[in-house]
Amino acid sequence: MTSNFNVRSASGYEQLMGRWSRQLAPRLIDFAGLADGERVLDVGCGTGSLTFALPKAANVSEIAAIDYSPVFVEEATRRNADPRITIQEADACALPFKDGYFDRALSLLVLHFVPEAGKAISEMRRVVRPGGVVAAAVWDHLGGMPGMRMMVDTVAMLDENARQLRSHYCFQPMMRPDEMKQSFIEHGLTEVEQASLLIRMDYQSFEDYWEPIAAGEGPLGKYVAALAPTQRKVTDAAVKAAYEAGQPDGPRSFAAVAWACRGVVPFA
Repeated sequence: MTSNFNVRSASGYEQLMGRWSRQLAPRLIDFAGLADGERVLDVGCGTGSLTFALPKAANVSEIAAIDYSPVFVEEATRRNADPRITIQEADACALPFKDGYFDRALSLLVLHFVPEAGKAISEMRRVVRPGGVVAAAVWDHLGGMPGMRMMVDTVAMLDENARQLRSHYCFQPMMRPDEMKQSFIEHGLTEVEQASLLIRMDYQSFEDYWEPIAAGEGPLGKYVAALAPTQRKVTDAAVKAAYEAGQPDGPRSFAAVAWACRGVVPFA
């Protein structure tokens, strides 16, 4: 298995992360660069946040999008109305494209869920022409996601298993400072640059925040869904208290920061 992201439904993912990845996509495109007429690959397209942002940013000639999850591929295909876009189920570590075919390969919020993330970077480099660009972004779970850390830290005070979850969550692949940059360099990319991309996650209420996680969506939702009823009741109450922070329930806004890297495929 080349992705360990837990997806139950496209609608659940949208509430959990899709609405935020749509905000982040234009920022990655600005960082990676894009030009008219280019052929672009989206590695790990999900429901299409980056895929459908690309033709809005430039008059590209072709977009190929792949994802490991059939749930995501089905939903992105359903949404697609652009003949320049093709979407298929495929493995980020074994891309079904010939060498040097694309001008750019981008990956948004995917590499930290790929156990062999370096192999995925190598594959992106392989399918991009010399002089072309490879770029990716992953959340900074340790230091840049206070909204999610709020939940993880709260449940870690209640349960030993949650402390193990927190350790894994905060140190997934490509999340440590300079880790993705170093991997880009090790896999033969040049002119490697690193940046932080910032958005805000705005929730209308605790229910808006908690509903997709409570339904079992994503890695945090997988943990919550496995709790015994008594444990679950305590967990729900504790996270709600953390969200409210002593004030009435209502809107809350959390900063969210992603690590981003870009590199150039060298000429032989």
